[in-house]
Amino acid sequence: MSALPNAGPRPAAPPALLDELRTLLGDRLSTSAAVREQHGRDESYHAMMPPDAVAFATTTEEVSAIVSACRRHRTPVIPFGTGTALEGGVAALTGGISIDLSTHMTGVLRVSTEDLDCTVQAGVTRKALNEHLRDTGLFFPIDPGADASIGGMAATRASGTNAVRYGTMRENVLGLTVVLADGRVIRTGGRARKSAAGYDLTRLFVGSEGTLGVITEVTVRLYGVPERIAAAVCAFPSVKAAVDTVIQTIQSGVPVARIELLDEVQIDACNRFSKLGLPVEPHLFLEFHGTEAGVAEQSEMVGALAAENGGTGFQWAARAEERNRLWEARHNVYYAGLALRPGARIWATDVCVPISRLADCIVETKADVMEAGVLAPIVGHVGDGNFHLTIVLDPDDPAEMARAEAINARLVERALAMGGTCTGEHGVGTGKIWAVEREHGEAVDVMRTLKAALDPDGLMNPGKVLRMG
Repeated sequence: MSALPNAGPRPAAPPALLDELRTLLGDRLSTSAAVREQHGRDESYHAMMPPDAVAFATTTEEVSAIVSACRRHRTPVIPFGTGTALEGGVAALTGGISIDLSTHMTGVLRVSTEDLDCTVQAGVTRKALNEHLRDTGLFFPIDPGADASIGGMAATRASGTNAVRYGTMRENVLGLTVVLADGRVIRTGGRARKSAAGYDLTRLFVGSEGTLGVITEVTVRLYGVPERIAAAVCAFPSVKAAVDTVIQTIQSGVPVARIELLDEVQIDACNRFSKLGLPVEPHLFLEFHGTEAGVAEQSEMVGALAAENGGTGFQWAARAEERNRLWEARHNVYYAGLALRPGARIWATDVCVPISRLADCIVETKADVMEAGVLAPIVGHVGDGNFHLTIVLDPDDPAEMARAEAINARLVERALAMGGTCTGEHGVGTGKIWAVEREHGEAVDVMRTLKAALDPDGLMNPGKVLRMG
């Protein structure tokens, strides 16, 4: 998968366009095979599809000029952040120009400690933002695991381990600067905490995956760093027992900050990769934020609920070093899964269901995995009903791919039947277009109408999210 694939009948970017972009960008336009390859794939199993060139933008105005030039030459545009997505969203399916927003557009433009918000360029990563905020007493809580860019997180409507308490990007983006398909620059939303003025364009672009415009700046909410943070791990005799504890925790109104499920297969992988030494049983990883007294009360309540459901071996990690080690292991589950089978790739898929159906969905999915005889750890942000199945496979083996595809299809159908969604946070990309059609039915035609209105030539990240033909 490292060699450049045959582009086949894909039209190459017109030489006149490349000349125009070289004049604009100089050596910040690259046609190097290695650079193109890097920008034609993400972390998924999807085949790498390189763009014709990569434009390294520095400002919103430059992005506007690049998009305008591409429109004049009828050439596709593919926004690129850090390449950590999981559904093939950056692949240049029909060639075109990849606009790299993560190399130079990394400025924190404004921080308001009084209003608890800030504005950043799209390429700022979540870790870089929190490092910038370190001395302010504030932090940005959305944590998808990978050190993704804020612009990419907005484009894919990311969430992660903190979503049960702090919400997803949808709730935490206040406003955007977006370059439209015709090169116009618009600013959506604002810094006010609510507005009833016009259509909510911010929510339209959050989650649009580059198919409606290129996000260049993002204004986000910030939060005060909690006075006290404590983390814990607890083993359970079954996935159902662990999920029952989660349901009871949420129903009891405990404001837990993080509550993650790792099944026994994932725990085994983490033990090997991150040297955790935990019993090979389903586990919950938890974190509590608040005052000293509040955290103690939350911890006691959840500990009691876990014990009622057979939870054992409650281990506390109050010191920052212990917590960081625990969550670093959680964030490395993707690589821990890969290490179970050297040379393999991962088909990562996710769904989200009402938490009352979460245990059923996971148990039935594990039965599917056992029947198919595949290696597929499960990990989930179970506080909001979201879990991930990471199928470890050889993408060049048609039989393995067919089994994975069947498991994924059954998982999506199961989630939809339970009142859930085909993806809680990975997004659609190329991998779940069919699932969006299954989930939304006639509403997909409304989405196509919006897409055609904002991108009449079909140049913005074509082949993603919607089937337009």
